[in-house]
Amino acid sequence: MISNYKNSNEIKTVGVIGAGTMGTGIAQVVSQAGLSVILFDLNSHLLKGAKSQVSLTMEKLISKGKVSAVKAQGTCQRITYVTNIEAMAAADLVVEAIVEQLDIKQQVFQQLESICSPQALLVSNTSAISITAIGSAMRDPRRLAGLHFFNPAPVMKLVEVVKGLATDANVVVTLLNLAKSWGKVAVAAKSSPGFIVNRIARPFYAEGLRLVEEGVAEPTRIDALMREAGGFRMGPFELMDLIGHDVNYTVTKSVFEANYFDPRFKPSLLQAELVNAGWMGRKSGRGFYTYDNGKVIKEKVEWDNIRFGGFFNISRIVESVLIKPLIDRMLSAGVTLHSKTTAQVGEIVFANGARLVVTDGRTTLDRALQEDNPYIIQMDLSNDYGTCTALALSTHPDIPEEVWIEVYSFFDFLGIKTCVVKDMPGLVVYRTVAMLINEAADTLHLSIADQQGIDCAMKYGVNYPKGLLAWADELGTSQVARVLENLYFFYHDDRYRLSPALIQRSQLGSTFHARH
Repeated sequence: MISNYKNSNEIKTVGVIGAGTMGTGIAQVVSQAGLSVILFDLNSHLLKGAKSQVSLTMEKLISKGKVSAVKAQGTCQRITYVTNIEAMAAADLVVEAIVEQLDIKQQVFQQLESICSPQALLVSNTSAISITAIGSAMRDPRRLAGLHFFNPAPVMKLVEVVKGLATDANVVVTLLNLAKSWGKVAVAAKSSPGFIVNRIARPFYAEGLRLVEEGVAEPTRIDALMREAGGFRMGPFELMDLIGHDVNYTVTKSVFEANYFDPRFKPSLLQAELVNAGWMGRKSGRGFYTYDNGKVIKEKVEWDNIRFGGFFNISRIVESVLIKPLIDRMLSAGVTLHSKTTAQVGEIVFANGARLVVTDGRTTLDRALQEDNPYIIQMDLSNDYGTCTALALSTHPDIPEEVWIEVYSFFDFLGIKTCVVKDMPGLVVYRTVAMLINEAADTLHLSIADQQGIDCAMKYGVNYPKGLLAWADELGTSQVARVLENLYFFYHDDRYRLSPALIQRSQLGSTFHARH
């Protein structure tokens, strides 16, 4: 067959199947971009609710001065609400946004093939189901692709354009251009379990859950560290409660099973317990946190309250790229440095023998034994040591109080809250970020997406502070690899195995993004 599908300029009317939250949001996005929309659902009450929701959203945007009354009225008027799927005959593009169930999606697309023009594009908003599997039930799967929006669709910038095995390459180009014309950041992905975001994001939840299971720290403290040190907008437990544990756990199981039970995607027994208890998070009133009418009730985070008058005496600084912002922060605060050198791995040495270093993935006990120095104190990774407000620390169990008290005073002087967590490898932030980077590297290795697509997806799909591959370049691929190698050595768990893409770059000392 000769490819003769609609291009982006020819798409004037978009059909949306499903008037739930996602379908309604997609309809609003398309209509706001100036296209006509046909929103279909068999449930007339859902359609009525969708119409009210769009109208209410437009009113809020008007009140905030984000759209004019004329544009808001146009958005509402361009959406037609129908209970007859035959109306999709007028659509140049149809977006399916219904229940995540393969057989039902296949039936819908078979029906659409008999209704729509042979040139019309058919796409699914699925977040995890194989586009290839959906297309296997179609006569012409070349015009089928994934067009995965993120919730809430009008707010979230990212759209993943997913190519199935049979998808025509021109269809992918058309959808990328179309999504960009709607004001979205569009990235191309190969059909694979979880696509880009839902695949790479699994360790964000998994490592947090494992840290709690291992007694490293409680959810409130981990969430605070991920925000205040890591620079993430939300911690893993806040986010899982918001998503819903039933949804998050189901996606994790789906990705785990679809990857033939790869240990990297193994679900958590702790989260399974929450699901079994009906503690789904915000929507049920209880998850890792409790909620009152949707408002979270959080216990105050307890930071270590051991302060000793602000006295500390630093004898030597070894500056590295990673801790330079911390050293600059010291200088700005008036700390005088008597001795400073530069190396790839930095450290701050106190006159009493305390040696402050960034974790390298070993436990502090193991590092102290290997380096024959019980005065080592490891600090966690920060997205920016120059501005962070909290850090996790770990120490040798036998370190004398008079050695580490000056380290507390040092951080107190700089306005950084601290907590000593259970001595496990990688602490909290670095362990999580290293695992996220590793999964991003493997997504690249498996040709699911390119470097720019991966970094854009994680920044705009889940609001990470940095693109993960760019973050790896910043930290140094060899240093990230070392953290992961030490995690693997400690646990002997295949979930911590290094991606070949990270191994190769760490061996060469190269980056993921070419530097000009």
